[in-house]
Amino acid sequence: MIFIIKHIKRAKKGDSDSFLIIFKKYEKYIYRMAFIYLKDEYDALDVVQEVAYQSFKKIHTLKRPEYFKTWMIKITINCSIDFIKMNKRVLELNQEYTKNVNAMTEDLSLNLMLKSLIDDLNENEKSVLLLKFYLDYTFKEISEILQIPLGTAKSILYRALNKLKKEYLKGEHKT
Repeated sequence: MIFIIKHIKRAKKGDSDSFLIIFKKYEKYIYRMAFIYLKDEYDALDVVQEVAYQSFKKIHTLKRPEYFKTWMIKITINCSIDFIKMNKRVLELNQEYTKNVNAMTEDLSLNLMLKSLIDDLNENEKSVLLLKFYLDYTFKEISEILQIPLGTAKSILYRALNKLKKEYLKGEHKT
């Protein structure tokens, strides 16, 4: 951690080599996060480039170097959401989840319904849901990443789960 903090301090003074060193440490993680939102390799790579640009440009705003990773995740989420809005794309489920669910034919309709239900959530609900269940973040980490109070993170998740449950039950009665 001391190594990273040293390079962050240098990067804040304009040292692009130090910034590159710390960015490369988190680059795969940033790509993975972008891919969760965009579900497209090339779009995720575009977001990684945008995150590199934005984070280098704004590194001076980072108040506490020990939160660099959290800061980068927040930038990645914002860039991913902006990319989706700009391209009017829909958030899809992770391909790995889709493959697992598709392995059993009778679960195909459930998979499609779940994907559709998640697509109907607002951006905050999607973000909290993905951070909690896909990336296994704690509520404290989610609240730091999204810069919302801890209680709000919990409320958003429970509201999203209740929406999913209600919509699922509505769809179940239609079949």
